[in-house]
Amino acid sequence: MTVKNQYCAVYLSGTGNTKFCVSKLAKLLDENAAVVAIEDEAALSAVKASENIILGYPVQYSNAPKMVRDFILDNKELWKDKKVLCVATMGAFSGDGAGCAARLLKRCGATILGGLHIKMPDSVCDNKLLKKSIDEEIQIICRAEEKIGLSAMRIGSGKYPCDGLGVFAHLAGLFGQRLWFYGNTRRYSDKLKIDKSLCVGCQTCVHVCPMKNLSFEAGAVLPHGRCTMCYRCISLCPKKAITLVGKEVVEQYRAEKYTDKTD
Repeated sequence: MTVKNQYCAVYLSGTGNTKFCVSKLAKLLDENAAVVAIEDEAALSAVKASENIILGYPVQYSNAPKMVRDFILDNKELWKDKKVLCVATMGAFSGDGAGCAARLLKRCGATILGGLHIKMPDSVCDNKLLKKSIDEEIQIICRAEEKIGLSAMRIGSGKYPCDGLGVFAHLAGLFGQRLWFYGNTRRYSDKLKIDKSLCVGCQTCVHVCPMKNLSFEAGAVLPHGRCTMCYRCISLCPKKAITLVGKEVVEQYRAEKYTDKTD
């Protein structure tokens, strides 16, 4: 007999922002909740064993990442009769970030409990235009923690947030970004760049990539055109040798860098 958990959380996280948010929310709702990375082999079994699922991911051009969309559609049968809360993190604009996954899940037979948008430090760490001061980033994280706590209280009383699920949010996401930049998220990216003059061959990027997109061959790291743009390898590279949309890594923002300052 399978024992079902009340909640589980499955997430895609690059710089740690989404993991940070989803973990806090899940534990507030259910201290025994399983919190599993989407690429982990245990993700499917965690969803199967749970009544309520929190699905978390960073918004990319007002869309859910390709890896998340594939995870949903490649496991259509898994979502039937499941109850899902979609949590989308973003640096600035989200539109219908949570709604993008919610619509796919509904097509697979899931019931959408709600949507939650949480602003966090921007994960695009190779674009200096998106960077803020450390104090500003700490304040963003503090406000995120407050929103998570308040949302958990409301969910506990049966009032789920509806961020990104309405018609106006759909239109905002569509015309704000997705319509113009859909090509950026339609497929996996082949734009990842590795500076061989900076790379020391530590292979950190190879081990952390959720897509297994990187390999180490003949003394060099090679990308294979299946980047889900999570920025995990970029943020964790000790030599700042990897870029995607920019030409230089200006900061490696990860939520855990500031956690001790917000506790």
